[in-house]
Amino acid sequence: MKYLRSLRFRLAMSYLIIILVTLIITDIALVGVMRTYFHSNIRDTLYAQLAVATDTYERYFSENTLVENIANDEDAFWRQFEGVVQIIDLDKEVILDSSGNRPKGPLAMMDVDAALAGGRGFTIFVQEESGERVLAASMPIRSRGSIEGALRFITSLGGVERSMRVIIMYLTIFGFLVLLITTLISNVLGLRFIRPIEKLTKTAEIMATGNYNVVSIKMYEDEIGKLSDTLNHMSSEIKKKEALKNDFISSVSHELRTPLTAIKGWAVTIKDPSTDRELLTQGLDIISEESDRLKSMVDELLDFSKFVSGKITLAKEEVDLEGLFCYLRNHMEDRARREKKHFVVETESAMGKIFADPNRLKQVFINLLDNAFKFTKEGGHVTLSLKRTKGAVFFMVKDDGEGMSKEDVVKVKEKFYKGKTSNSSNGIGLSICDEIALLHGGELLIESTVGEGTVVTLRLPLGGK
Repeated sequence: MKYLRSLRFRLAMSYLIIILVTLIITDIALVGVMRTYFHSNIRDTLYAQLAVATDTYERYFSENTLVENIANDEDAFWRQFEGVVQIIDLDKEVILDSSGNRPKGPLAMMDVDAALAGGRGFTIFVQEESGERVLAASMPIRSRGSIEGALRFITSLGGVERSMRVIIMYLTIFGFLVLLITTLISNVLGLRFIRPIEKLTKTAEIMATGNYNVVSIKMYEDEIGKLSDTLNHMSSEIKKKEALKNDFISSVSHELRTPLTAIKGWAVTIKDPSTDRELLTQGLDIISEESDRLKSMVDELLDFSKFVSGKITLAKEEVDLEGLFCYLRNHMEDRARREKKHFVVETESAMGKIFADPNRLKQVFINLLDNAFKFTKEGGHVTLSLKRTKGAVFFMVKDDGEGMSKEDVVKVKEKFYKGKTSNSSNGIGLSICDEIALLHGGELLIESTVGEGTVVTLRLPLGGK
């Protein structure tokens, strides 16, 4: 039963059905052509004999009437024919039948009608007396240029039918042999196609258990070979994603542990009755800062989970760009002063509005500015600017920090990817920014050079609500 459901069996059956249908159609057509060919030969032979007989009659027996010639037993004009001979008058009555079984009444046959009309015709029918298939051909009998009746030759098709039965038997045997050989060949061909698929299936089953070190061996340069390459590429990508995920979990665990350790340590210190007022205030400040840091990381993880599950929805409205830039300036200026970095917000008159989710836009810009400050040294510059075109607006966050390699630029927006520098965080911030840009119908573009800085451009379309 398992074999009956296999692809190999279905492939073999497909071959057999196609060949069987082809053989049946070919045999039917061949039998039809051969039967028509045999019938045509017999008909043409009868026509030739009829032509000789009617010509002889017109030359040598036309002085008497047709009835007189028959009464005088004049049979010289048709004596050479071995089959049944019938002579029909103008009323379609059979006035002579060489077999002795003269039918009664008018003879309603197409070949007789054609002969009495001055032409020639033939009919294939089954004789009532013998039940045998016969072919009858008729031609007109003329006397002094006028038609006196019709001469009809009838011959048996028994020999043709026997020959056709033999031919059909041979065609059947030939068809059976073809099917037998085809079955063997289709099994061999089926193995050639199925074996690589079976190996691919086994490889995929091993991968499904979590073992991505197995490699699918490419056997042919075809679609199955391409599938093998795709499976290997998928395995390689999954291994990379697994490694990134593990690094991400390790990084997040470390980043969560740091503020928790600080909170725990200062909580113990504050609990000590001997702690003075100044140290108590300092500890509470640190606990508050570390709690905010924990909240920020948890919010980022929750956002990431929503984006991955597709549960994020945008609350779009008209956003005043000048107001947005003022908010970002006020939000980041205090940090710029603390870290002794230059923060420049380039605004212009009539900055206009954009239809977007204001909270998500703020999230993107704060994340991009946070990265810019993080990777810029003391005394460096961070610039926020925009460029407006006819169909889109481009927001640019530029810094002259340490920059990124080309390898990092390509991968930095991937989920869980963490850069190679000590300042790199958990690897989901830019991924979330990219998702927000895509939800707005825009894109996030990154250009960077090691030692020279980075420019991150957020392109958002204008118009559509």
